[in-house]
This record gives sequence, structure tokens and C-alpha cells, in this order.
Amino acid sequence: MGLKSTLSRPLAAYVARQYARWQHDPIGTQQRVLRELLRQGARTHFGRDHDLGTARTAQDLAARVPVRDYEGLKPYFERVKAGEADVLWPGKPLYLAKTSGTTSGAKYIPLTRASIPNHINGARDALLHYVHKTGKSRFLDGKLIFLSGSPELETVGGIPTGRLSGIVNHHVPAYLRRNQLPSYPTNIIEDWEAKLDRIVEETLPAPMTLISGIPPWVQMYFDRIVARTGRPVGEVFPGFDLFVYGGVNFEPYRKKLLDTIGRAVDSVELFPASEGFLAFQDEPGNPGLLLLLDAGIFFEFVPAERFFEPNPPRLTLAEVELDQQYALVLSSNAGLWGYSLGDTVRFVSKYPFRVVVTGRIKHFLSAFGEHVIGEEVEQTLRAAMQQHPEVEVVEFTVAPRVSDDPAVPSRHEWLIEFARPPHDAAAFAAALDTGLRQRNVYYDDLLSGHILAPLQLTPLPTGAFQRYMKSQGKLGGQNKVPRLSNDRTLAKGLLAAG
Repeated sequence: MGLKSTLSRPLAAYVARQYARWQHDPIGTQQRVLRELLRQGARTHFGRDHDLGTARTAQDLAARVPVRDYEGLKPYFERVKAGEADVLWPGKPLYLAKTSGTTSGAKYIPLTRASIPNHINGARDALLHYVHKTGKSRFLDGKLIFLSGSPELETVGGIPTGRLSGIVNHHVPAYLRRNQLPSYPTNIIEDWEAKLDRIVEETLPAPMTLISGIPPWVQMYFDRIVARTGRPVGEVFPGFDLFVYGGVNFEPYRKKLLDTIGRAVDSVELFPASEGFLAFQDEPGNPGLLLLLDAGIFFEFVPAERFFEPNPPRLTLAEVELDQQYALVLSSNAGLWGYSLGDTVRFVSKYPFRVVVTGRIKHFLSAFGEHVIGEEVEQTLRAAMQQHPEVEVVEFTVAPRVSDDPAVPSRHEWLIEFARPPHDAAAFAAALDTGLRQRNVYYDDLLSGHILAPLQLTPLPTGAFQRYMKSQGKLGGQNKVPRLSNDRTLAKGLLAAG
């Protein structure tokens, strides 16, 4: 073993002990985090507007600060963006993380001196937990690649601004920089396909051991490796041992990705967002992600079915239940207060508190009152693929198909790009329909009552999703395709791109 892999083991043991300390008292840990947030927040314009100086508890916070998304807090974000100090958090942020919003255009999320360690240490600690649990550390001696946005930053209101992944790239520890690919000149290429070609050139001769990124964009990288060499990725990179991913559910991509690699590799799932690094997979093989309760973020959980009520309940960690859908609400040392992240989670364990990410609160399909969520369609697709093992899926989405003819029932349309299509498309569609009926009683009732017809399966040509994402300026990086929509906008765009 090399020096890095050898030294990582005592460091991993130390970090695991630090985590164990706050895991012994997760509720108390969150209360301490909240008290410190309120103490700092009282010194800001937002704190004075919302009387945070007299708040002490989660109930006080909920009484003073409503749940709001980016649009709801935008007046404060705009003041931060203009360079004003002490708006949401004392002082000015170190950076602004620029993200592409679906309704509000570009979003600018503050990263403060207090919050930036959360983003840096979260990914580091995920890898160290893997080392501690498995004893495997040799991947640290090889080359590591993080498929991410450009690290080149602009200045907005006197604040360095860019993609979160690009900002974090500037904070990669010096001892890992020699291991990191791609090179800086390659990483700042804006055109994703041109960048990917350069990444392939740089990595083909390198001893790659860790590859990280959002699964569909990693798949594009793998496909180009295979096309260039005619060999599976695992053969091209014999030392490739660890795949690190986040951003989307891995399951719809797993079969094709592993087939492209050609052998099994270990994986670690992360739950990163521009608003904070929220959780990671701390035990190999356990799908639950450990919530980071001691990282400057106070979590609240709104029952998903009540999220759109005027004043929905906001539960603390002490009040959550297993196997219930919750919308995540954050208050943090980045200056976020009662912030609706948009993601939904389900607790799979308590003590320690682990979640799985189940979808987006705004990305559901309820055009007919069925309220289908992302987790349900992903599980349904996975089950159908298990019944039809020949099937490999590149990408998919589900949209409503509303009929204007009263004599013709409406239905769901599944738009799927196959790497390998089913031998019997009708049987595969029936498996999808049966699976979704088993997972969603409302959908089952609508079909039983003949209000909806069985779903329509629409195979898309090769590259349809890539062409559509490119037409929207969202090819590569951290961009994701919505699994569900309540209108035909995405479906029409995909059909046109096909």
C-alpha cells in the first residue's frame, strides 16, 4: 500500500469515533445546532425581521419563520447577491453556488465560512467511513475522477460565484490533488461533449481507482471508453474499485452501468445539494444514508401529503416515523431559514437516523388524483426489469396523456430510452402497470374504475434524452431529468428530440 492509503486508516478510525459521539445523542445534537443557528441568526436583517432573538426552540422557529422555497426567500437572496452584509448570516458569504432552477431561473445559494466545511468534509467523511468499515484504502493511491461542473468562477456582488461542484473543486486537499483528474484546463471546458472527449483522452492511460458523478453522465463517459477501446471499463481500468454517486436514484441505471464495467465494484451513495451536504451511505450494503446532524443544519420534516396545506406540521427528528414520506425543510449556517429543499425522504432506521431519497415534492404525477411519487415509479421499473432481465434502460420519465375524447380514457405515458429493449413490449408495459398498481392504491382505483386506461409505453430513439437536455442547455454536470411531470412539456420535448 502507498502512503495515502496507509495513513487514511487511522484518520478513518478517528473520524468514525467523532461521528459516534454525536450519534449517541442525535436529538440533543440537533437542539444544540438549532440554538447556535438562532444565536447567530439574531444578528442578521432576517433575524430582526423574524424576531429570532427571542426564539429558543423548534416550536419558536416554526412560529416565526414559515416554510419557503427559493422564490419565497428571494428578496433576501437578492440582497446577498448585491453584496449586502449581515442579511441571512453574519457577514458576507464566501461564495454563491449558482444552480439552475425550474421556476425561478438561476438560483444563488450562499456558502458561508461556517457552512463550507460541511460540503468539503461530507464527501471526505463518506470515503473515510468506507475505509473504516471495509478496510479498503488502496483506491487512494490511484487516480480519482469527479465528473463535475467547471471550477472557473465569476464575481457577483463582489462574491466568487459558480457551480457547487466547481467551488468544492478549489478545496480538494493538497494531498489528493496529484491524484485528481481531469486537469484544470479540461475541467473548465463548458461544452459537455467536448469536455467528455478530453476526459477520455486524459483518463485512458491513467490508473483509475475511483470514479464519481451523477449516474447518467458517468454512463456517457463509460460508453465513450468502451467505444474507444472495445473493452469493458473494468478491464480498461483494472484498479477501478469504487464508484461514488449521488443526485439521482442509482437503481434504474445499475444494470447497464455494471454491464458496461463488466464486473462488480463497490459503491458509496451521497446526498449533496447546493444548500448543504445532507447525508451519505455510512455502511456498505445498507441503502440508508446517515443524516449529518452535527454539520450546522437543523432538519425539519413535513409529511409529504400535507406539504401544500397553508400551515403544514413541521416535525423534528424526535417526531418522525419510519416508512413515511417527508419533505425536507432546512435551517442552516449558510443562512437558510425554513427552507424547502424540494426533496422527499423516507426514514429506514432511527438511532442512527438513516433515510433514502424518494423524489421531489414538486415532481409527482397527480393529473388524475393519483399522486404518484418518484420512488414508486423507480421501484416499479426496477421490478419490471427483474421480470425481464434482457432489458437495459438508459433514461426514462412518466407524463400524463389526457384524452379530449370522452369515449377514450386518459392514461400515463412512460417514455423510455432502452439500451436493450424488452423482447415483448406489451408484457413489459403490463408489468409496469401491475407494479404501479401494487404500489399506489389511487392509481389502482383509477384503473379499476376505468377512469384511466393501462399505461402507454413509448420507446425513444437512442440519444433522445441527451439531445433534449442539450437543447435545454442542461447536458452533463449536475443536471437531472425529472422522473414525473403533471403536464406534457417534457414529453413533447423528448418526442421532438427523438
